Amino acid sequence: METLNFKTNIQTSNDVAAVTQPLNDIEQVDGWNLNTDSPDFLLTVQTTDNRIADQVEEAIRKRVLRLL
Repeated sequence: METLNFKTNIQTSNDVAAVTQPLNDIEQVDGWNLNTDSPDFLLTVQTTDNRIADQVEEAIRKRVLRLL
């Protein structure tokens, strides 16, 4: 199991709702968590394939959110 971490600007429940389905649709994502208590709004993704970072970034960007 690999863990990928992303700094984001995902802050609200609407933001979380916007990225939930796209993240869940990535086959190699085994789970994910968003820490909104962190000043970096850290998104942690568990995967069996660490090469999916670009897919995760694209899924977030498509929802008009940005990675920091």
